[in-house]
Amino acid sequence: MQYNEKLQTIISQVAEIAGYLWERGWAERNGGNISYNITEAVDDPIRRLPALSDRIVLPKTMTHLKENYFLVTGTGRRMRYVCSAPMENASIIRISADGTYYEIVAEKPIQPTSELPSHLTIHDYLLGQGRPNKAVIHTHPIELVAMTHNPDFLGKDVLSRLLWSMIPETRAFCPKGVGIVPYTLPGSLELAENTIRQLDEYDVVLWEKHGALAIGEDLIEPFDMIDTLSKSAKIYESACSMGFHPTGMTEAQMDELKQAFNL
Repeated sequence: MQYNEKLQTIISQVAEIAGYLWERGWAERNGGNISYNITEAVDDPIRRLPALSDRIVLPKTMTHLKENYFLVTGTGRRMRYVCSAPMENASIIRISADGTYYEIVAEKPIQPTSELPSHLTIHDYLLGQGRPNKAVIHTHPIELVAMTHNPDFLGKDVLSRLLWSMIPETRAFCPKGVGIVPYTLPGSLELAENTIRQLDEYDVVLWEKHGALAIGEDLIEPFDMIDTLSKSAKIYESACSMGFHPTGMTEAQMDELKQAFNL
């Protein structure tokens, strides 16, 4: 079907970011998922679309998402195909007027990602807090996931300080650093609730032994943050593979950067 210009721009951005995730090796098979609150881009033709699926009951009432619309990547769908054919591998869903269920309305009855409960719980929280973030991205950045296998990195702000110290841009572009969620069953509400608590304090959340999640007003913003953190992780890994432990920037140097850029 034909979409309005604003919605087509969002679809194109989803395809663009999906391609980046695949190219970087962060989206093996059907790994990772994307959701985008498109309600502000929805026009009357989409609102009039009939449901393509049965009503799918949500695990909890989404109080703040009533009658909202989301573009969501599909379960079992590969990011490389989301890139080349986004609406063949994603769907538009409509949350019910009472926030208890959703229906697929376009473009095909493609079942959304199994992480949908986590995504919607996060969106519900963000909207309830009046935050402008509309996009949620979850992916599997190799070096960052590897670092969560080291218990020494899992203490509060340990990994943030290490990654900040590898290159100045990380401190500038991810000023809040990374939060850590201990391993939790993927797709569970518990995982979503644990993630929400970290998003109050950090830019990006790492799910131990699983992946990264970030939010933004569009998809470019959270992708860039994960990409920047991954560069720092790669620098750390490269130094270690050369046989030395990187010194990193000092606390004084990072404080100077913080003051210079008002971080």
